[in-house]
Amino acid sequence: MNKRVEMPSKCYGGYIFDLDGTLVDSMELHYKAWREALAANGAPYEVFLAEEFVSYGGCAATDIVAALNKRYDLKMSSRAVATQKREIYMRLLDSGSLSPIDEVIELVLSLQLKGIPYAIGTGSALPGALATLNSAGLDGNFPIIVTPEDVGPRRGKPEPDIFLSCALRMGVAPENCIVFEDAQPGVVAAVAAGMDVAIVKAPDMIHWES
Repeated sequence: MNKRVEMPSKCYGGYIFDLDGTLVDSMELHYKAWREALAANGAPYEVFLAEEFVSYGGCAATDIVAALNKRYDLKMSSRAVATQKREIYMRLLDSGSLSPIDEVIELVLSLQLKGIPYAIGTGSALPGALATLNSAGLDGNFPIIVTPEDVGPRRGKPEPDIFLSCALRMGVAPENCIVFEDAQPGVVAAVAAGMDVAIVKAPDMIHWES
């Protein structure tokens, strides 16, 4: 099996993990929820296909809807679509368990044993993030979870605020942190925060459109 992430050789004072696609293989389920929510709100089929979806990985849902409205000249309610998308995602979660990304979880467990601080910095709202962790059997393992609600409107990824808040809560200087990310907006946010980045490779998306 191909490695999903190249583990850094350097030790850091704090470790920050994106959630979806980094700790848990949940991106396909998020994609299905987005497609259903957008269709229900009048978005044409070509809006937010897989490649475009991936390009917004880690961004706050309301920011995504606002960007789609602008790009496709739509008038969807950002808050209503984001809420509906989360509700659909929760419903889809009930149909089965998500898989954790083992390589990354092994690192988290080693950090626990060593007492090294770590946090989640995610674009998901807290209810969805907690449900994702629970589905993957990871609930209770992350005492620090920072979401877009913690940093305010339009300050989610690719802005650095989520990761800077993680560093502050861990009590670690940003330059002594590393971020594990699978999506470009999160990478941009980590670099803007002055942090190193480890890339978690995405799974194959070919079957997502079927």
